[in-house]
Amino acid sequence: MKNMLPKLAASAAVCALLVTAGSAADVIKIGVQVPITGKYANEGQSIDDGVKLVIDQLNAKGGLLGKQLKVVTCDDEGKAQKAAICARKLVNEGVLAVIGSYTSGATEAAQTTYYRNKTLQTSDGTSDSLTKHKYWTFFRNSFQNSAQATFTAKYLVKEKGYKKIVVISDYSSYAVGLADSAVKSIKAEGGNVIYQGKIKSGTQNFTAVLTKIKSMKPDAIYFSGYYTDGGLIRAQQEQLGIKADFIGGDSNDNPDFMKLAGKSAKGTLLVNFPTPDFLPYDAAKVFIKDYNAKYGKDPSSVWALMNVDGLNAILHAVRKTKSLDTKTISNYLHALKDFPGITGPITFREDGERINTKFNVYEIQADNSYKIINK
Repeated sequence: MKNMLPKLAASAAVCALLVTAGSAADVIKIGVQVPITGKYANEGQSIDDGVKLVIDQLNAKGGLLGKQLKVVTCDDEGKAQKAAICARKLVNEGVLAVIGSYTSGATEAAQTTYYRNKTLQTSDGTSDSLTKHKYWTFFRNSFQNSAQATFTAKYLVKEKGYKKIVVISDYSSYAVGLADSAVKSIKAEGGNVIYQGKIKSGTQNFTAVLTKIKSMKPDAIYFSGYYTDGGLIRAQQEQLGIKADFIGGDSNDNPDFMKLAGKSAKGTLLVNFPTPDFLPYDAAKVFIKDYNAKYGKDPSSVWALMNVDGLNAILHAVRKTKSLDTKTISNYLHALKDFPGITGPITFREDGERINTKFNVYEIQADNSYKIINK
């Protein structure tokens, strides 16, 4: 009897593993790595909600390849250290692909783990460095900093004709990369950057750097950081009587920017991809309507739609290849041409870069609505 006990235990363990594997085989897991809490929570929650909406709709139609899908969410708070933990957690969960993160720093911190474990990842992170390794697992669903910087420089120098431009960033890899690229592009256009500086994100009081800038009498202040600081910088700029135009990079495009800036938000210029309400695609209108019906509000910004586009591209590749092998899916995505996304046609380069960029300049109106003002 004693000799049989180890064999019985081993047999039971094998049966348990087979049951677990069988259950897992009936479910396709999709990971979401975004800031659910912290200062970027409204963006992360909007992305998470968008992914869950798509998955719920797909499950209601019978799922994918005869299987139901399950969303596994991990809160990285937009921080690199938390992102690394999320990457290990989601890999251990056996997810097919990960949507996220919202910030470039958090995205990059998780990238290598996903690559080593052959887990697909799509992110709206815009730092150029995200595609430098050419990981076959990574696909950007937005557009890189350098493309935005080139557009911004031409607008500031050629269209607006600013003579004295100030460029400010925080210390994040995204903001520094965008600021450096913008300065380089502005100079290439013959523009004049009279000051480039950095602020510590979350400081709340930026009067010291703004007072220094005031003495330089700029006609434009370009901020490449996030809306959580941008709104306060804009408000404090007006409080100090600095008459320069304020131009925010893409991560200032968020409803909380207006809340933080208050009445000073009026007249602010924002550079970003086409925002949800300006997207000319039927798919965008349907998605926003469905999102509003489910959650009682619109997506926080275009970033939720970008990430849903990344998800939809992966789901499309699974459907077409009839495979859950990530290398097979990746090969299909690298050959994808003009997939009809919510935010426009999607084509990926060999390094996972999304191509065919389009940007707009929006002016915030008195009622916090947007008006496109670039030619």
